[in-house]
Amino acid sequence: MSTLVRRAYRFALDPTPTQARDLERHAGAARFAYNWALGAVKANLGQRAAERSYGLSDENLTPVLGWNLPALRRAWNTTKGEVAPWWGECSKEAFNTGLDGVARALKSWGESKKGKRRGRKVGFPRFKARRRVTPSVRFTTGTIRVESDRKHVTLPRLGRIKTHESTRKLVDRLEHRTARILSATVRYEAGRWLCSFTCEVQHTEQAPIQPDTTVDAVVGVDVGVTHLAVLSSPVPGVSDADGFVTNPQHLRRAHRALRRASRRVSRRRGPDRRTGARPSKRWEKANQRRNRVHHRVANLRRDGLHKLTTGLASRIGTVVVEDLNVAGMLRNHRLARSIADAGFGEIRRQLSYKTSWRGGRLVVADRWFPSSKTCSSCRAVKLKLSLSTRIFRCQHCGLVLDRDLNAAINLKHQVAQSGWETQNGRGADQKTKPSLAGGYETFTPHRLAG
Repeated sequence: MSTLVRRAYRFALDPTPTQARDLERHAGAARFAYNWALGAVKANLGQRAAERSYGLSDENLTPVLGWNLPALRRAWNTTKGEVAPWWGECSKEAFNTGLDGVARALKSWGESKKGKRRGRKVGFPRFKARRRVTPSVRFTTGTIRVESDRKHVTLPRLGRIKTHESTRKLVDRLEHRTARILSATVRYEAGRWLCSFTCEVQHTEQAPIQPDTTVDAVVGVDVGVTHLAVLSSPVPGVSDADGFVTNPQHLRRAHRALRRASRRVSRRRGPDRRTGARPSKRWEKANQRRNRVHHRVANLRRDGLHKLTTGLASRIGTVVVEDLNVAGMLRNHRLARSIADAGFGEIRRQLSYKTSWRGGRLVVADRWFPSSKTCSSCRAVKLKLSLSTRIFRCQHCGLVLDRDLNAAINLKHQVAQSGWETQNGRGADQKTKPSLAGGYETFTPHRLAG
């Protein structure tokens, strides 16, 4: 069975100096169009507010400038000859990138203000400064091609650009006609240009393979700081013989180099928003060195998480994880750095689509399920279990087990008893009601709504 899914293939570019200047010009055009559209919207809002203060009726006010992309594009086409006489030097996709960014930002702000958007409140869009924005441009039309020699890509108005790495993975799919390029986004990060192709891929579902067990194997995954993940049963190629996945702690390892780089930046003359002073060249070079450290940490973390989640999704039929309140956990300033470095939310996000691609399923446990407090042998539940207690000791049956391993086993056992589905546990509005029994509570698995 095959389905159509969207995937992104990102490759590092190796442009010539002329091509690099063209890329910067297109990214600058996108930023210019963004600032122009945002300024036009703010001017329209201010004009209408001023006219209302004069007592004018709504029929006599200045016409509303639409916030959607077609309306902004029409307004841009009527004035681009005056505000940007150089517009012919860049592809129209560069200006469309900036206009689309304003349309998306205004939509997010409007939905957040009305309470239709989940998450943190979104503020009104702000102008983009050349020195504070990441240069990027998106192409959706024109000649967007990955060359068959696997060493070049072709973009509108930019032509043929060499790549740092082989494009074999995408070229093979294009040659077999199992992928179609939808758009290409060029972005400048860590001193190099990267091109990301968004493709519609014909994906064939594959059954996960678990050695020595059936395809319907169930594994509970308990993420943590001491160990990145603890599995209820060991998975070859993913964990060690006991089911533990080591936490590499990339940020902590790079902390010394990051401190040195930050100290070097602080000793240079940086930008000053109050006076408008620009940073010195030495500050910019030092800041680039510090950014390289951050990007290396992010790349190492991303690579490790992809290897972990791919190994689980390709070998296990059902993966059970907890519905963690990561945003609330980050409020603990003693553990915030370690929690952010581990990437709990990213693990769940990657498992959600990788399990579906490989014919498995991801089960998210109820947020209030006491996986750490419950004995995996006799099912007795402790009333309290401090975070510093790393060994679980049951006073009923005498079980002595690692705290995280005990939680992973409980996640595995409860999936069959509680009837959890592949939905999250955010519907829970209260904790499990205790029934006291000598410092323990008896726990009866409950079924989630739906």
